[in-house]
Amino acid sequence: MEQNESNNGKKSMLTPAVRVVLVMLVVTGIAYPLSLLAIGQEILPVQSNGSIVNLDGRAVGSALIAQDFTSPKFFHARPAADSASGVDPDITPEDAFSQVGSVSEATGIPQNPLKTLIQLNTERNRSENLGAFAPDYVNVLKLNLDLVDQYPEVYTEFLEARNAGDGRT
Repeated sequence: MEQNESNNGKKSMLTPAVRVVLVMLVVTGIAYPLSLLAIGQEILPVQSNGSIVNLDGRAVGSALIAQDFTSPKFFHARPAADSASGVDPDITPEDAFSQVGSVSEATGIPQNPLKTLIQLNTERNRSENLGAFAPDYVNVLKLNLDLVDQYPEVYTEFLEARNAGDGRT
């Protein structure tokens, strides 16, 4: 009989603990993430959906995550060793200007138009951040997409690969 009472005592102590665990699981594992998702979709829908950048109706990357451009015809994000996360999509204007010579050599595009595209992308980023408290930067994906847009004849293999569904860059 004492053992039965002992088991009932353990069950009565264990029941509230199990309930607390289940409630916390529902709250922290389901309700909280879903509420953050709903708030994010309402307040920051572009960022919540990954800031997808499209070219001719096709997703080509994210403005928030660096792309791995391997072709010498494109500007490159900073190496993972220089970026804490390795996925920073932005470079300084100085870093972009340092790549002008190699991109010009690989594409045959004169250096001055490349420098102008960098300046335009730097200004666009500054205005997107309201110019306050934000350092100058260049989003590599947007810069490279501007290159493709301005010089489609130079980037025909890239455009053909994109149209075929092959994401080579």
